[in-house]
Amino acid sequence: MSRFVETLVTSARRNSGEGARGLITGEPAEPQFRSWAQVHDAALRMAGGLGEQLRPGTAVAILAADPGLIGPAVQAVWLGGGSVTMLHQPTSRTDLGHWAEDTLKVLKMIGARLVLLGPPFEQLAGVLEDNGIAYRDLAGLAATDAEPLAGPVEVGEDETALLQLTSGSTADPKAVRITHRNLNANLHAMVTAAELDPQRDVAVSWLPLFHDMGMVGCLTVPMAIGMTTVKITPSDFLAGPLVWPQLISKYRGTVTAAPNFAYAVVGRRLARADDDFDLSSLRFALNGSEPIDPVAARTFTDAGERFGLTPDSMVCAFGMAEATLAVSFAPLRRGLQTDVVDAEGLEKRHVAEPADSEEPHARRFALLGHPLPGLEVDVVDDEGEELADRQVGRLRIRGEAVTPGYLTVDGPQKVQDADGWLDTGDEGYLADGQVVICGRRKDVIIMGGRNIYPVDIERAACEVPGVRPGNAAAVRLEAGSRRERFAVVLESKQAGSEDAEKALRKEVVSRIVDAVGVRPAEVVVLPPGTLPKTPSGKLRRSATADLVPHR
Repeated sequence: MSRFVETLVTSARRNSGEGARGLITGEPAEPQFRSWAQVHDAALRMAGGLGEQLRPGTAVAILAADPGLIGPAVQAVWLGGGSVTMLHQPTSRTDLGHWAEDTLKVLKMIGARLVLLGPPFEQLAGVLEDNGIAYRDLAGLAATDAEPLAGPVEVGEDETALLQLTSGSTADPKAVRITHRNLNANLHAMVTAAELDPQRDVAVSWLPLFHDMGMVGCLTVPMAIGMTTVKITPSDFLAGPLVWPQLISKYRGTVTAAPNFAYAVVGRRLARADDDFDLSSLRFALNGSEPIDPVAARTFTDAGERFGLTPDSMVCAFGMAEATLAVSFAPLRRGLQTDVVDAEGLEKRHVAEPADSEEPHARRFALLGHPLPGLEVDVVDDEGEELADRQVGRLRIRGEAVTPGYLTVDGPQKVQDADGWLDTGDEGYLADGQVVICGRRKDVIIMGGRNIYPVDIERAACEVPGVRPGNAAAVRLEAGSRRERFAVVLESKQAGSEDAEKALRKEVVSRIVDAVGVRPAEVVVLPPGTLPKTPSGKLRRSATADLVPHR
């Protein structure tokens, strides 16, 4: 068996009987604990129940919401030598016709021979039947009394374990191919960097399992090392964000992870909360998956202090599916650390020169730490020449956790160059060896010879009262015969009121000009919940740009 599968089996053997660690699901309504030995036994039964439908190399897609069903199901596929693809889940706002069209493209792209369908998505079985795609009822499979799989099948280190979809509903889906070697390398690197102790640590997570941070970081890693993890669904979190600190308090959670926006949302609620939370156990609150706004991050740590939260528990990180999950973690027990740099040097000379934090137009970036064990990060210019410390350029990564390539609708696509480097698509620099990300290269707005990063514009817009925090997008507009232009699209409850929108636009423009010295060509105000995002909550900039009126 692969080294990764061996860790799953070893974890199961160590976690049976009294004192066993395992998977807790069903919160907040009907909590259920199953040891990793019980999860493993369920996985063997499910693999046995799949019979000839699960052979080595089979691509199996999963569409379900309940982590209690998903956990043993993904292990069953790995024990049987198959690969797992977590399909993006439709929501109440999803056009099911479009979702079905996009999902069928994904299934064809990955060569899926089987879909495991669980609640609440059973009604989509007809779509699969109409298109000749085999599926199994996941709840029924979990209750099978079939003969268990005798043991893990032999699988090579470079065989596919996980096909991680990189975006939401797009015309051209793409999946990152994660091998058993990749998974094994990155999970052990994260265990080392985060100093995870299966006997001491407890993870608490609401992250979606179709996202790499939820699937790899908050389910696969605990399953592999035998650490207890409490898993609820994103809908549980959205229904009441304070369920997150409630579960950390209840289970004495030590480890959690989320994107920056979630810390901001919960931070604001904690500041007004009368609940009796106890967050003193939390030692590792990973902040990643999207640009980190230091002000938003401190909203969480400041509000949490009266509930015993240690500010030093915040760990800013750089990760991407192409590296399996994690690339770098900020140093532990130091909390949020930032790098303050001169705006002019950054935008015009592409150098991150340290600046006084009191300077009005200084730029502040979160320090994202050194690369994890087994990974390298460097910065190069457009000609591929390596740049020195604090010179801004293209970030590249290399190491055993880096994917060999994508699956696309046009076939496999390699991503590493001849020397094993992968271009991340990010622009940034190294500060005394720590990774700093300025923004996505394709999103940079160039005006008057300056590189202006959308995140600076978006932060300024979100400072305006009435703008929903974390719900503003700065997008480039097609220049044509004009000079480069950009627009800001934001969400506000004031949408629909002509006078309120006019006042809001005026204040947003003023804040942006004060912050970055340039004026947006347009400010578009949308009602809450309408800004285009991927299923994992990231802004879809190309779709957002389509919402800007052409003038």
